[in-house]
Amino acid sequence: MRELVTHLSALDSGAAETVKVIAYFDRLVEGRAGLEPIVRGAAVLSGCPARLADDERRVRVRVEPDGRVVPAAEPPDPEWPSAPVRPDGPVALWLERPGPPSPVDAMVLERASAAARAVLDRTRGRVVDPASVEVVLDASADERTRLRAAHRLGLGATARAVVTDAVPLVVPPQWTPPERGRVGLGTVVNLVDLPLSGEQARTAFRFTATEDDPGPSVVDYAELGGLAVLADAVGPRTEPVADVHSLENARTAAPWVLPTLVAVAGAPSLRAAANTLVVHHSTLQERLAHAEHLLGWPVRDPAGRLRLQLAIALWRLHRNG
Repeated sequence: MRELVTHLSALDSGAAETVKVIAYFDRLVEGRAGLEPIVRGAAVLSGCPARLADDERRVRVRVEPDGRVVPAAEPPDPEWPSAPVRPDGPVALWLERPGPPSPVDAMVLERASAAARAVLDRTRGRVVDPASVEVVLDASADERTRLRAAHRLGLGATARAVVTDAVPLVVPPQWTPPERGRVGLGTVVNLVDLPLSGEQARTAFRFTATEDDPGPSVVDYAELGGLAVLADAVGPRTEPVADVHSLENARTAAPWVLPTLVAVAGAPSLRAAANTLVVHHSTLQERLAHAEHLLGWPVRDPAGRLRLQLAIALWRLHRNG
């Protein structure tokens, strides 16, 4: 916000508002700003929330007039003034207020959409450039080289590393995971810290569910907490502990065993687990009795449930190398 106010104050206070708008967005384009500063400029200059959606890249940015980035709770209203960012794709910019746009709003939409189009043209075809991604995630590469690669990818001041189906990517903070496939998310960091985010994304990916595992397909490193430490202890040549062997043997005994144990491990109560599995509470109790016999320890008390959670986490780490 301070930077935005500074830019506006530096302009000729007697100039028309439309000239200010043109000058401001021209400055953003010259500075090779990313999408978020462009949407922020549209929101502050128009005095209402602004949003941009790029469905192809799963990037959605919404900014309040005070400069705060706030997720959108509802889809865009067709009554809002809007402008297409590019004619050949589902990318658009909206100002969140009904009615026809004022002359200033119309200029904001025109210049902001043009600035956003410049960003997309600059980055189109490069966001998944494997060579540049490899460089920005390489901790052994010098900082200047990594920053050059990050600019080639069209990244803003911050980004995050993700691993999708074992393929590393570097994406903007507003990136939305795909609906299908396994995804490990690193934390949002400054560009120079992307190698750390890359390590985090790889760790998170190892906790995602594979094949017949009903567990999570998207795992965020920031939500792993102390479980992340387990990833360092389990490698390709690490022998599974006895509980992992027990879980694997129980899993092969009947198709309902693993979904039942995963639901119990992740639900706040047995009734919640039964609702997740869409079975009666008494049915779940019967299945748990059999599953406990297969495992060799109870899972309905706090200690046993924690033991089960750790066994499932370790089991996933072994399956994911």
